[in-house]
Order: sequence, then C-alpha cells, then structure tokens
Amino acid sequence: MVQSIPLIVRGACPHDCPDTCAWQVTVQDGRATRLKGDADHPHTRGSLCAKVNHYLDRVYSDARVLHPLRRTGPKGSGTFEQVSWETALAEIAAGLTERIDRHGGTTVLPFSYMGTQGLLQGETPGSRFFGRIGASRLVRAVCASTGSAGVAQAIGTNVGLLPDEIRHSRFIILWGTNTIVTNVHLWPFIREAQAAGATVVVIDPATTRTARSADWHIQPLPGSDTALAMGLMHVIVRDGLQDADYLERHATGFTEFAARLDEFTPERVADICGVPPEEIERLAHAYASTPASCIRLLVGMEHRAFGAETFRTIAYLPVVTGAWRHRGGGLLFLTAGLHWGAMNTERLEREDLTPPGTRSVNMIQIGAALNDPDLDPPITAVIVHGANPVVTMPNQSLTIAGLSRDDVLTVVHEQFLTDTARYADYVLPATTQVENLDLMWSWGHDHIALNTPAIAPLGEAVPTTEFFRRLSAAVGLDDDDLYLTDDEMLDIALDSDQFRSMGITRERLERDGWAQLHSERGATPFSDGGFPTDDGRCAFVPPSMRPGAPAKARWPLHLITAKGSLHFLNSSYAHVAWHTKAEGELTVAIHPDDASARGIAHGDRVEVVNDRARVPAKAHVGDVRRGVVALPSGWARGAEGVSANALTPDGLSDAGGGGDFHDTFVDVAPAREEVRAPASR
Repeated sequence: MVQSIPLIVRGACPHDCPDTCAWQVTVQDGRATRLKGDADHPHTRGSLCAKVNHYLDRVYSDARVLHPLRRTGPKGSGTFEQVSWETALAEIAAGLTERIDRHGGTTVLPFSYMGTQGLLQGETPGSRFFGRIGASRLVRAVCASTGSAGVAQAIGTNVGLLPDEIRHSRFIILWGTNTIVTNVHLWPFIREAQAAGATVVVIDPATTRTARSADWHIQPLPGSDTALAMGLMHVIVRDGLQDADYLERHATGFTEFAARLDEFTPERVADICGVPPEEIERLAHAYASTPASCIRLLVGMEHRAFGAETFRTIAYLPVVTGAWRHRGGGLLFLTAGLHWGAMNTERLEREDLTPPGTRSVNMIQIGAALNDPDLDPPITAVIVHGANPVVTMPNQSLTIAGLSRDDVLTVVHEQFLTDTARYADYVLPATTQVENLDLMWSWGHDHIALNTPAIAPLGEAVPTTEFFRRLSAAVGLDDDDLYLTDDEMLDIALDSDQFRSMGITRERLERDGWAQLHSERGATPFSDGGFPTDDGRCAFVPPSMRPGAPAKARWPLHLITAKGSLHFLNSSYAHVAWHTKAEGELTVAIHPDDASARGIAHGDRVEVVNDRARVPAKAHVGDVRRGVVALPSGWARGAEGVSANALTPDGLSDAGGGGDFHDTFVDVAPAREEVRAPASR
C-alpha cells in the first residue's frame, strides 16, 4: 500500500490558558501522527507545554466517548448504553419540551465554560439556542471577572502592558502567579529581562517552580495582599518616592487615599501579612526606585470575598510611582479585550433572543441553585458542554446532590466520561481540537489564530456547533441563525472594521495560521495618562479593610487550591492515562512545623478536612509557609469521591461575580484519624 504524502495543518490550542499556542499537525492517511508548536509564532516559539505535547494521546485515547450514550444505572454510577443520535435527540427534545411546557424556559440551565476557549466551539452556539428557548442565563464569572472588575475600577480597563513588553522591564513582580507552570510562554520574555539586568520578585505563599527561579521570593499569608500593597505605598509616599506630577495630572482622589496610608505602617502590615517589616521597606524602595517596573497579575488571587479590592489596590502602584511613563513599566494583566473588541460577535451571540428579565444563575453557585427549594421555577434540565462542574466548581457535594436529582434531565456533550458526565442522562460525543474549525482568541497575548480541522471526527463525535444545530432541529426551532454553518460563523466573526484595518482576513489566517492584533496605545499605553475611565484619570478609592491582627479562623490552616499541576489543566487530561500516571498521586504541601505538630512525615497518607469534606492525599512536607497548605485544583475525584473543591465555599466576591473559594480553611491529619474542628476562639 502506497502511503500519502504527509500534510501539515495549522491550528491552535483550545485550552483555558493565557498562552493560546499555535501548533502544526502532521496528518498521514487521515491520521494525525505528530503535533508540534509553531516555531514562527512570536509567543509559542515552537514549544508546547507538558499537557499539549501529548494532545494526540487525548485524541486517540481508548477512553474517549465516540457514540451517544444513555444512562442505564443510578446517576453517578457511570453505567450507560449506546444509542443512536436520532434516539438520543428525540428523547432529549421530548424531555426538554415537557419541562418547558410545565415550568417555562428558565427551568433549563445551560452550563459551559472554557473547556474549549474558541469563539466558534465555546459558548457562542449555545447562547443562540438557550436564548431562543428562554433558558436561565448562566453568569460565567469563575475566573478573571473579579480581578478585571477591580483593575477596571482603578484604570478603566484590564488591558495594560502587552506581554512581550515585559522584556523591557527592569523590576518585575510576579504577584500570585506561577508563571512557569500556568503561563510558560511568558517566561522566555522574563528571562530576557533578567539577562538585561532585571530583578524578578515572586509574591506567593507557596514555593512554586517560578519562586525557585526568581531573584527574590516573598511569602505573605493568603488574602493579605491588599494590606501588603497598602504597606508598600505607605513607604513610597512616606519616603517621597511617588511621582507627584503623574498623580496630579492623571489621578483623582489620591489625597484622601493617601490619608489612609498612614494606618498601614510596615509594622502593622507585617502583623497581617506575616512578612517582616524590613522586607516590606526593601521591596517598596526597590520597586519605586526602578522606573521600568512591572507588576504581573493573573487570576489566582481574585477568588476571595474582597478579590476586586485587592486587584484595584495593586493596580494603583504603577500610578503612584509613575511606572506607566516608561517602556516595560506598568501593569500586565489580560489581553482578551483586544480580541473581543476586534471580533464581530453580535450576530453570533444573539443576545436579543433572550427575553428581557430572564433570571441569572451564577455558575459558582450551581449546587445551591439545583438544591434551592424556593427557586421558582425549579431547575429541571441542565445542558453541559465544555465544562466539568462537579470537579471545577466550589462546594462540590452540593453540586453532586443537585445533579443526583432524578427529576433533573442532564445532557452532557463531552470527549470523556468526566465526573459530571457520570451524572448525565445522556452523554453525546464531542470532537477534539484537531477535528473541528475554530477561531482562537487569547487572554494572554495579542495574536488571533485559526484552527483548521486536521482529521475527520472520530466515531460519531460532532463539534459544539453541530450539537446545537441538531438539538435546535430536534426541538423544532426555526430561527435561521441557529443553523449557521461553521464557515458562515467564521466569516461573520472576521467581518469587522478592526480586522480590516489590521489587514486580517480569512485568507491570511488560512495561509499563516495566526495574525497579530494592533493596540492603538502602543508599547507605553498610559505614559501620558489617558486611562479609559469617565474622566481619563485613575480613580483612587481607599480599601474597606482596616489594619489589625488577622481574625482567627475556625480551622487553623489556610488552603491554597492553585493550578499547580504540570499535566492537568483544570480537570482536562485527568481522564487520560498518560497524564494521570505522569502526575502521580494527589499531594498536599504543608510546612515542616505544621507537619511536625500533627505527627505527619513526608509521604504519609493524610486527610485534608473541614466541616464540608475530607479529602485524602499524600503529604509533601515543604514548599509553603507556616499556616498554609496547598492542594492542586482540577484533579478528577478519586476513589473516595472527592477533590479539592469538596472543601471550598461558594460565596461571591465583592465585584465581577467571581467566587470566594480561596477563603478556605482546613486542618490536616494522618489518614483515618478523627479530626475535630478547634473550638471557636
């Protein structure tokens, strides 16, 4: 048999990650045989992460769902039988119609997030379907919304410095971000800055891979970052290191704000943060005395009751020092605004289809909504795609209880039998990124990419777009926009004045794979102010907190649930054998003093416990400061049926709709030992 000539197909990674890597797939005789990073892409630079290097293992995994499945056993048992698409859709449509006729459209709850980040295969096709049937709105605010709200309160936007500009920085603070693991393609730019003389500081309670590679590691207590930022500004203003001219010309409210700084002396802040006063002084002087200083934020720190306030307060620092004046100076956060400002999404999303006044359900509180006896109408149908809420949403036991209800029709469009899919009535097979068309935006750089399908869908898998076309037909909907083809959707998305002004066309993307978006503000976006606020100035608002000793928690250890896994992303890859083997067991990091006080040695079997759950893990003694433990998020539930989110609360943050699940306190004990909550103090 003569083999065909290998074909190289351009595409881009679909994952919820700031890097949005461009890749190239080698295809021979209809099978993808190799996947590599695009060497010409300015951020990917030919390399992929430990997860995506093995993406084809995911595509061809024996565990993939390739045919429609209908539940045969109890919810959660994972027992299904194969049925045809026609049978599954007919039964789903009948179930939806019966529930909508009885309760109205809001009895249906959509649930999706960035299991795929693309415009076409993400949330867009579902928004048209759910709007047309009048389903409840889902507030998708679990990540970036709270931090974005906080930064925008200060400077009017979450888009500041562009990522590659960090190479020009000479003092870099990586505040609450493990760059080497969660934003690996930014690290080479940081290394360029280091080689040119930059100092890299990591602020993180945990000793991450990034912290080990930095010049300076500062370990505050979790949730004390607002106080630390205020303490830094106290020293800067006290010692006359602020840029008074920049503040006068480009800020409002600073006089009132500065009066509050008197409360945040290094000594008082040290009591809150657990950082020595002299280290606070040293950091303030080093940061303020380096003109091209950059603060890098990502989304981890925002998941707190006062997360927006923290991000707003940190965003004031480069305004106080005038760092925005200098190339490489300022704040580096997100870039998604550049992409969403350029893409034509109005017709694709069709917000006008949703009836005015339709109720909203915050995704963070899906468990509470499913179990609320007073919710009228009740939620009796859930349609999930691109998400695994049983693992990734807080208060896991409540989510499981809701999805275990026999009266809730649950439909999951998925690639694997995830923890959520195990509670489904129907699981419908979804394509992977090498099998579908998509337009990939990024929240971590300024390049948009076209993902061209490299192979035909395996089995009976279909893209998200086709799933909703089929579901719309089964339910009997007739709006033309519900049946847009993928090619039509792509052409609509690219039909914008912004893309035309940048010379970005479908033909160019098909030829090159990706294209750079251009920011009108350039390399120094706020060098002369011009913040996109109502008055063009940064708005200073004092924090609500007052300095004082930290409140005693009922449980003694503060839990960090960070994205620290090299081989998992949220819960993606947790069902692929190579990745679970490479990642090993779930481990909890604990300080040597805290471990010793509990009779725990490195490698011991332990339980992480609070009044919500007990999570079994293996002890890793080290890599966190005293009073803190770290448990990776995103792992699939183990044999015991729990993961890190079994421990977390589902309250909301102060702005943006995000959650407070990092305000979690626990204890750790040897496995099988009874642990009691300490008496309230």
